[in-house]
Amino acid sequence: MGMQSVCAGGQATLYTPEQRTRRDRSIWTVVQGVLAPLQFLAFAVSLALVLRFLVTGDGYGAATWSIVVKTGFLYLIMITGAIWEKEVFGQYLLAPAFYWEDMFSFAVIALHTLYLIVLFGNALSPEAQMLVALAAYLLYVINAGQFLLKLRRARLQSGVVP
Repeated sequence: MGMQSVCAGGQATLYTPEQRTRRDRSIWTVVQGVLAPLQFLAFAVSLALVLRFLVTGDGYGAATWSIVVKTGFLYLIMITGAIWEKEVFGQYLLAPAFYWEDMFSFAVIALHTLYLIVLFGNALSPEAQMLVALAAYLLYVINAGQFLLKLRRARLQSGVVP
């Protein structure tokens, strides 16, 4: 890996010129750009279904399936994101430019996986399962915010108006 460039404000840029070229040429950049909004849509629908179940007691099956679908999107975006990082930065995860986002992603994945464990293990009541899902969703929202801020920073550094 080459050294990071420094922008006019003295802050390290996210990408060296070589990394930016690899990012812009990578099909995985497009894949991430498609999967991220799809995952957010799955999250929004699922959140509504989970809250509906917790408030009314109705729709456990729909809420459960929505969480499983949302979790599938999460796993898919993590795998393709790791491939993207390898292509752009030369390592599958924890590239310096995305270290904290990746670390937080591990917590998000852990809570989503915990949900699947309690679901398939029938370890908790349906209400408690939904609370695990809500905790996972809270971390997901924080993590999505991290990535959005990083995307905004990259656009600002490249001169693209956000």
